[in-house]
Amino acid sequence: MGLNVTYKDLKTLCEEILHAEGFPELTASDIVEVLLEADLRDIPSHGIARLGRYIKERERGNIRLDSEPQTIHNTPISALVDGMGGPGQCVSKYAMDLSIQKARNSMIGLVSVRNSNHYGISAFYSERALSEGMIGIAMTNSYPLVVPTFGKEAVLGTNPFSIAIPGENRDFILDMATSVVTRGKLEVYDRLEKEIPLGWAVDETGGDTSSPRKVLTNFNERNSGGILPLGGSGEAFGGHKGYGMAILVDLLSAGLSLGKWSAETYSGSEAGVCHFFGCISLELFGEPSALIGHL
Repeated sequence: MGLNVTYKDLKTLCEEILHAEGFPELTASDIVEVLLEADLRDIPSHGIARLGRYIKERERGNIRLDSEPQTIHNTPISALVDGMGGPGQCVSKYAMDLSIQKARNSMIGLVSVRNSNHYGISAFYSERALSEGMIGIAMTNSYPLVVPTFGKEAVLGTNPFSIAIPGENRDFILDMATSVVTRGKLEVYDRLEKEIPLGWAVDETGGDTSSPRKVLTNFNERNSGGILPLGGSGEAFGGHKGYGMAILVDLLSAGLSLGKWSAETYSGSEAGVCHFFGCISLELFGEPSALIGHL
């Protein structure tokens, strides 16, 4: 028999768990807000099931709770932010809001971020621009989980991105990984003791596998094998296109911030995850109300 829990009660419980583990109240609130938003959208791979992950990463020293993000390069339309190892949700809200502020003043704001952590669902950040009637962009690199086209060693992250565009009747919101599937989805299948479809991932030999446990074990032990790029193996169904999109996300996040590439994340004392955020005012193209009415 299922247990019904209200949003408020679940949010309070999760915040209290994090607070008991040493997370400051506002930090815990930011993290839980993003996780619960994923569950509300039926994305359990990025929901409160990840709460334990953040606790473990704080214990390992990947997540620092004694630092604040720092803007280390600044122009009227752009910035480079050092997350200082802070929680990805807190760093990303800071950076996305910075890009929105720049767009308010100069019609466009672009912010690249280094030294952060896992930030949850990308759409949470791109959608922050919608309340301003602006276009929002959010993307991140991540732990190396994805095998390049024709390869067998994971050197790319799932590297998701999101774009949110305001519309008169309905906003357009795209949030997608550049891989066939995310690690969180494999974890869901593993918890349910279900096989994954062939074409999602390969084992250490580069061959197809239906075992989520095998893929997850290889990740944890840094063995070969991993998830396939969007489009699957080879070029027949466009796997090379997903590969290229993953590299694009890495270039805009790690490349522009002088941060860690996906293959380098979680290899030292800090996770080193990198993000990229953008906000674009419709005033760049004409009268915003007319454009929104057309979109």
